[in-house]
Amino acid sequence: MTTVSTSAPTTGAGAGLQAVLLDMDGTLVDTEDFWWQAEASLFAELGHELDEADRAHVVGGPMSRVIDYLRARTGVSLTPPELTVLINQRFVDLLAGGVPLMPGAERLLNTLAAHGVPAALVSASHRHIIDIVLRSLGAHHFAFTVAGDEVARTKPFPDPYLAAVARFGAEPGRCVVVEDAPTGVLAAEAAGCPVIAVPSVAAIEPGPGRTVLGSLEQVDLELLRAVVASRV
Repeated sequence: MTTVSTSAPTTGAGAGLQAVLLDMDGTLVDTEDFWWQAEASLFAELGHELDEADRAHVVGGPMSRVIDYLRARTGVSLTPPELTVLINQRFVDLLAGGVPLMPGAERLLNTLAAHGVPAALVSASHRHIIDIVLRSLGAHHFAFTVAGDEVARTKPFPDPYLAAVARFGAEPGRCVVVEDAPTGVLAAEAAGCPVIAVPSVAAIEPGPGRTVLGSLEQVDLELLRAVVASRV
């Protein structure tokens, strides 16, 4: 076994569970609607109406993939950097009133803390977005956070989750990832982590090493331990 850092539990976690790695948008906080409003309103002003099929394509980010898709879909002349600035600003404006937590999110985070299971926030969103959302979500819940602009390749590549696992000094198979979007699920599985998926917009099918649930309210410590135990 890899020697864990002082941030990872050495006792009390049970069944080999070392850490829980959580996505942010659509998983812990109900921001996917905010992203969609920012994107859809901007492109409507540019003369392009987006629909639910487009929404399924862009859910889960990262921004580079979203913009590549939307530019190909609409043919807008704005450059990726220009669109990034415009979408992010609209999103930040929508965050001004606070961010609602997903059902079960606060309970899950409190449960992890009460049982000494470290948690990390691993998001495709950029650092300045994460820092705004943490005002509502609570930075104290996490040992650290990983932002999409802090890794060479973000989701669907495994880099963000591998970075989090390494920072904990843990093993991928003993770190459960909680995700809401196919992009994030692909990243977690590529990193070798077991996944609990709670789909927000796009459907996610069950598969090997992947548990699909309807709500975070169904996620408890017993399930997290069982997911890891089935892998070791």
